[in-house]
Amino acid sequence: MGIEIGGEWTLAESCFDSTVLGKCEAVMSLGNGYLGLRSATEERYVNEKRGLFVAGTFNSFGGVAESEVCELPNAADFLEMGISLNGTDFSLTQGTIQAYSRKLNFATGELHRHVVWMSPDGQKYQLDFYRITSMRNLHTIAQKICITPLSADAEVQITTGINGQITNSGSQHFSEGAKRFYDKKYMQLVQTTTQTGIEFVITTTVSGLSNPHIAMDRRKIFSVFNTHISKNQKLIIEKITTVHTSRDKLSEGMSTAKLQSIALSNLQDQSSLGYDEIARLSAESWQKKVWDNIPVTIDSNNPRDQLSLRFAQYHLQVMAPFHDNRMNIGAKGLSGEGYKGHTFWDTEIFALPYYIFSQPKTARSLEEYRYLSLPGARDKAKENGCVGAQFPWESAWITDGEVTPLLGAADIVTGLPIPILTGKIEIHITCDVCYGVWQYYMATGDEDFMERYGYELVFETANFWASRLEEGEDGLLHINNVIGPDEYKDEIDDDAFTNYCAGWNLYLAMEYRDKLEKSNPELLADLEKYINYDLWQQKVEKVYVPKSREDGVIPQNKTYLSLKEIDLSKYKNQKRVGSIYNDFNHDQINEMQVCKQADVLLLMLLMEDAFTPQEKRANWDYYEPRTLHDSSLSLSTHSILANDMGDFSLAYSLFERACAIDMGENMHSSNDGIHAGSIGGIWQCAVLGFGGLRLVGDKIRLDPKLPEHWKRLEFYAWLQGQKFKIEITQNSIQIDNLTQSGTIELEILGNMFVVRNRLKIT
Repeated sequence: MGIEIGGEWTLAESCFDSTVLGKCEAVMSLGNGYLGLRSATEERYVNEKRGLFVAGTFNSFGGVAESEVCELPNAADFLEMGISLNGTDFSLTQGTIQAYSRKLNFATGELHRHVVWMSPDGQKYQLDFYRITSMRNLHTIAQKICITPLSADAEVQITTGINGQITNSGSQHFSEGAKRFYDKKYMQLVQTTTQTGIEFVITTTVSGLSNPHIAMDRRKIFSVFNTHISKNQKLIIEKITTVHTSRDKLSEGMSTAKLQSIALSNLQDQSSLGYDEIARLSAESWQKKVWDNIPVTIDSNNPRDQLSLRFAQYHLQVMAPFHDNRMNIGAKGLSGEGYKGHTFWDTEIFALPYYIFSQPKTARSLEEYRYLSLPGARDKAKENGCVGAQFPWESAWITDGEVTPLLGAADIVTGLPIPILTGKIEIHITCDVCYGVWQYYMATGDEDFMERYGYELVFETANFWASRLEEGEDGLLHINNVIGPDEYKDEIDDDAFTNYCAGWNLYLAMEYRDKLEKSNPELLADLEKYINYDLWQQKVEKVYVPKSREDGVIPQNKTYLSLKEIDLSKYKNQKRVGSIYNDFNHDQINEMQVCKQADVLLLMLLMEDAFTPQEKRANWDYYEPRTLHDSSLSLSTHSILANDMGDFSLAYSLFERACAIDMGENMHSSNDGIHAGSIGGIWQCAVLGFGGLRLVGDKIRLDPKLPEHWKRLEFYAWLQGQKFKIEITQNSIQIDNLTQSGTIELEILGNMFVVRNRLKIT
């Protein structure tokens, strides 16, 4: 049981287990950036979690209780198809499964499930289920079901439609709207979010069957079809569905009736194409956008390495709302209810580099989202007695501001719900947003973005830090009462990551102000209201940054190095993350030298030019044994750093573990959705780690170190507006400028090179 390699392009499940449905629903989820669809089966099961999520359509249930914040609503289900064969309901929990497979093809985005089933009364059937979400028409989902009776003729009854009774784990986010049948062929359901008033129009049609019995129920509309199939003859049913909402840019200000009409018209156009043509056009878009354009190719003796990168690129494509800059990436993409669809620092630090180097237009859209959400960030700073922009730890719609829940799981000792402090004091998100701007600008040179959005973001985040710093008795400026990246330590002072990044943010603001004074004084004048240059200069010189002690170790925070040490081997070898909570509560863990995830080490990766090789080694040796990787964001960072340290075996092992978070044997790891940041980390391990592509200081560097069983790594990178193909083997590097419109200066293996058309180094 588990997830398997089904081929060079295919993730597969070879047996059915109704107790662990969530894994494949998430890792085999379909999407196109506009919507995400969990891969629940057509027939219903007790442990399933159906899910249809449309990017940006947030709603709050109740809006009063502390634990209720906005989330992406789980919209109506149209995948369900009740199948009765000779009076017996098709279900894999009864009868005998004689053959079974479910496969997601990354190349085409198509999901295929194959079943040979013996019913309890001894009748044998073959059923094949196909499904895609269109990459060509973002509103379209298509299904095809093929049923073949193998023992005898079959009387078949099909029940299918649109079910609006779906909830978010019990929270109903929709009020019931219009239900319509058009020409006894097209079913349509309108539902409206209760708080935000967003209208969803879901329209569907079934072909291959005739003479439906039409029915409506509360929040449901469906048809019942009856037909006969002769033995060994195939019945082919197609179901085409479209999803539209009033939040779509083209639907803004549109009446409900007009939106219904557009949805119906789109469905009629799509259904006229049929499943095979919709699937062909979608696969063509996959090839054009990803697999013929920006693939990562690994020649390895372990085929799972290549499949892991295709898995990562597939999900990075389906989770990104490239169509709309008012939206960003949720921590679970669009594959589940986990973290309510909210955006975290995961985007800037773990996912954004992929888009910067592979799809810079999408990267710019994600960065524009942060600019559009500046009003909420300014409000949060003001609420906390600061100025400038303090970005929410969890973000949703651009006007929502902070949306982090206030209460979490029960304390193992007290039994009380644990307060969630991240929304109040995990403030490094503000410099993470600034870091995202810097990354994007460094790699692309997109001056238009900076003039419209970027400089203001950098200046306003610097203003926040200038106002948040507190003067200490030592005459230096400190940042007290925070949570750093290591969330096993809260309400701490002088977190190394936060302090270093805050100081860097101030320096960057000063640097960009000086740059504009020379290059664009008119823009500088326009931005003057956001600039406090003298204050930044005064503050930045006094920011306290923890210095390394004699052995080179930098204190993670003010008290970390004095905390109690325990034997962590039990938890380092754990099979399930967070097992330390079986023995200790959060307050106890807060007093131990243990890290949930990379903290000081992440700092040394993001700002590697600020530390000596000796400091990096000392801190690696100290913090790696104390890090449990209880966050999915941690393994990729440690993999990249292990490679830098020359511990190549450990680097590859950590890469494998990062890939296994979603693709591994733990059948409950992805129940709430895939791990978006970790999936970005898989790409980072390959390209930034083993491939050695980095943004360091003011230069772009390439310093590859391939695993010994990788013969070749090939990837594509957009750098300064030019597209490059980079091929690395164990003894050579070849860089081809595919744009051939200019040159770029790169540091390669410690030496500076100018790349014009092709550069090959042996």
